[in-house]
Parts: sequence; structure tokens; C-alpha cells
Amino acid sequence: MEARDEKRLLKLQRELQAVKLLIVDELGYVPLSPTGAELLFEVFSQRYERGSTIVTSNLPFEDWTSVLGSERLTGALLDRLTHHVHILTMNGDSYRLKQSAGRRRASATIDGAEQNPATAEPDDQADAAPVSPATI
Repeated sequence: MEARDEKRLLKLQRELQAVKLLIVDELGYVPLSPTGAELLFEVFSQRYERGSTIVTSNLPFEDWTSVLGSERLTGALLDRLTHHVHILTMNGDSYRLKQSAGRRRASATIDGAEQNPATAEPDDQADAAPVSPATI
């Protein structure tokens, strides 16, 4: 939408069309405005059968209408997006939540060891190694 407002939308659309692999991460995390949904549809339409696109979303397809705002637009977008496609459905625990819980446990173990080092067991300290920001 910024590109449109700044009169550079056609240039951006050509650039996105030329990219060999476009990754759209977390589609549906934030609902799109009607204009945003139409512009996203244009990007997918222009790339249709011309370039690879990966889309990640926590929403099943039937919930995409709430993000895109229109059943007709959602149907047309999904028609293009799901033609010649591999759909991977993954269920399970979030690795981000798992890492966060591990850091909390590590922090609690380290804090407990600092307060009373005589009661901390060596195995607890080994399990509590902090995660460096570079691995996140």
C-alpha cells in the first residue's frame, strides 16, 4: 500500500513477479484491509505459474475469508495458490514456546544456584545453559 501511495506500485509488482521464490510468512496474523487484500491477490495472480511461492499460516483455508474480507477474493486467491501445490499441514508444539520455556527454566535454575550454590545439582546446571540470542 505504501508503494501505491508513493507511485511505485508497478515497479514493486514487477520486482515481486521476477523473484524466483517469494515467501509470505504468517498470512492471517493480521487481517488485511480491502485494498491490502486486493493488492496481495494481484501479487499472487501475477506470480501464478511463473514463480514459486511459499505461504505460511496458522489458519486453515476456511478461515482465510476473515483475513481477506471477501469470500469471492479468498476463493479466487486460493484457486491460484493451491493449483500445482504441495500443502504441508503441521501440528505440534511451537518451537518458540518450547525455547522460551527452556530459557525460563534455565533462568530459574541459574537464579536458584546463585542464591544457594550448595543445593544446586551439577545436572541441573548443565540443563540450564542459556540460549544465545544468535540461536533464536
